[in-house]
Amino acid sequence: MLRSLSLIVFMLPALAGAEQVAVPPEAGALLMAIENAQAGDTLRLSNDALYEGSIEISIPLTIIGNGATIDGQGTGSVITVIAQDVTLRNLTVIGSGSGGNGLDAGITLSKTAHGAVVEGNRVLGNLVGIDVHGAQNALVARNVIEGRQDRRMNDRGNGIYVWNAPGLRVIGNDVRYGRDGVFVNTSRDNQFIGNRFRDLRFAIHYMYANDSVVADNISERNHLGYAIMYSDNVRIEGNLSLNDRDHGLMMNYTNKGQVLNNIIRNGGEKCVFIYNSHRNTLSGNVFEGCQIGIHFTAGSERNDIFGNAFIGNRTQVKYVGSRWVEWSFDGIGNYWSDQSAFDLDGDGIADSAYRPNDIMDQILWSQPAAKALLGSPAVQLIRWSQSSFPALLPGGVIDRFPLMQPPTPETPVWEDLP
Repeated sequence: MLRSLSLIVFMLPALAGAEQVAVPPEAGALLMAIENAQAGDTLRLSNDALYEGSIEISIPLTIIGNGATIDGQGTGSVITVIAQDVTLRNLTVIGSGSGGNGLDAGITLSKTAHGAVVEGNRVLGNLVGIDVHGAQNALVARNVIEGRQDRRMNDRGNGIYVWNAPGLRVIGNDVRYGRDGVFVNTSRDNQFIGNRFRDLRFAIHYMYANDSVVADNISERNHLGYAIMYSDNVRIEGNLSLNDRDHGLMMNYTNKGQVLNNIIRNGGEKCVFIYNSHRNTLSGNVFEGCQIGIHFTAGSERNDIFGNAFIGNRTQVKYVGSRWVEWSFDGIGNYWSDQSAFDLDGDGIADSAYRPNDIMDQILWSQPAAKALLGSPAVQLIRWSQSSFPALLPGGVIDRFPLMQPPTPETPVWEDLP
């Protein structure tokens, strides 16, 4: 306690002497203002003026852009923050380099930039938009980030790159173009809430990122919406995937996660792909209008899948296995749009179980050429036999308590940033 009080007393003179400094739009003026600034100062740039980068910030201060542009002129990162408690607000940031081992960025928050606030900026046409490279407890909020379009998608940088940044909050950003909207490589205790991602490879790409939240985001027209890989205890809740080309959600070596109240609609291939992922809960989601509702494979075990809606998918479930997997929990199953069922007792649960696949499905998945026989009497006889005598089925998904009505999770709505 005495040490904390001493630190506060030591800081008071610096905070008391903090100044508001107007920086003129002259060559070298911004660099000089940063060099002469004291801890806690606020630098105010001229409205809509142009300033030269690259700049490095090594003391706690605030830069208010008032719409001014900082141009890195194609060299390195435009703004590099190495001090803690730095705020960057209302700037337009352009002109990063194209190298730096692929990490030249509009804004770089280094491993000592703890508590940084990057808010309300326009970060346009840089290799990487914002690189949070080890900074703890940072906030990246309400920024417009547009990546480069002059390279193949895989050769572009990410909108927001995150490495080892515990406590990071990424909230309300609008990210477009570039490679991935957010790429997280080894981190924990992060929040990605209320962002919009468009025209990217992945909206959110998680690798080795535990104990985090991905909530209320919108993914539109990306190759893949939410890719959660090699991560534990991730809560994926209230997100929207709309018209994503390959998958809305991919879970690869993802364990003990919660996938709740998301909407995945009109995906090109798979609403959800679950690969070698265990002890996850999927509930309250809508999987609609995809070629495959859920592709479930590679020995994924002990997942609770209930209270979801499978609507109008060409194949509701693709599961190849020889054992039965129950997709209900505590007497609550899922809604299946292709099930013709009755509910004579009016309890909201269908009176008959639902089995999305039969032996012919498994044959067709392993031997695609067999599709030529689909209309043959032999195939129709096999399918009739299995529907009439379920004991003939070889195993697979079964829902013993199908719902009569689908869940209706709230759809996130985006309002354009000013």
